[in-house]
Amino acid sequence: MLRHSYATHLLEDGVNIVTVKNMLGHAHIETTMVYLHVCQIHEQLPQSPLDNVFALCSRTMK
Repeated sequence: MLRHSYATHLLEDGVNIVTVKNMLGHAHIETTMVYLHVCQIHEQLPQSPLDNVFALCSRTMK
């Protein structure tokens, strides 16, 4: 379950599916594509991970 959640969150955060495939050690991309069925990917421009960190930091500083 943890592995499935990890892969799903990576894909939702915009990590390339080939990168996720390599991180999980899958031999075939089809194996990694299983995780796409639960992803909630929104149509948006790519966002820097630092933007998320800054947003979280600003919320905790208030």
